[in-house]
Amino acid sequence: MPIQALGFDIDHTLGIDNKLERVAFLRLLDAICADGGTCLGTLAQESARIDELLERQRSGSCSIDQAVERFAAERGAQKPAEFVDRYKQMALESVAEFFVAAPDARAVLAELQHRGIACGILSNGWSPLQQEKARQLKFTGPILVSDEIGAQKPQRAAFAALALALKAEPGNIAYVGDNPRGDIDAAMSAGMRGIWLDAEDVPYAPDLPKPSAVIHRLAELLALL
Repeated sequence: MPIQALGFDIDHTLGIDNKLERVAFLRLLDAICADGGTCLGTLAQESARIDELLERQRSGSCSIDQAVERFAAERGAQKPAEFVDRYKQMALESVAEFFVAAPDARAVLAELQHRGIACGILSNGWSPLQQEKARQLKFTGPILVSDEIGAQKPQRAAFAALALALKAEPGNIAYVGDNPRGDIDAAMSAGMRGIWLDAEDVPYAPDLPKPSAVIHRLAELLALL
């Protein structure tokens, strides 16, 4: 079957955000301490705790609001909820500085639009942040983020939502991502083709089915169409 539509992961596929959420939490920590709170350890220890908290948030164990409130409360903030909007603003303001488009990303997306191939983004995370990253890429297609659609990769429902947004049957959609399990295996399990972007020397788990195709740069995607 021909590829009629494409889905994309965003982080480590269309771009790199250089740990901007961790940086935003560290900046928030400075604000919490200035407000009477306290650090729980060294910079390295706090960074590790932040990474663990973000991983729980990205896995769907908690929302970003809950993550920020917990972070602030554990460090002695008197009104933890008041730091949620401050964190979000810090993160959003960091996108222009920290987010870097992958090589060829903007050119490839423009060429796909020129060819009339529908494209959508499916990403885990919180919506305003991922939408701002997509805006930096000048992305014009649908942007599906786990906190809005109520499902996240690798859940089949997340890919079903992508197919609906792209108005295409799963078998006519190829999903491009960097994560062998969360992107490629999940997309193929949902009936799509999985195109693995092997650009960061991440090993492909031997227990997973082979991807439909492997590329090392986004520009190589055009030759597959």
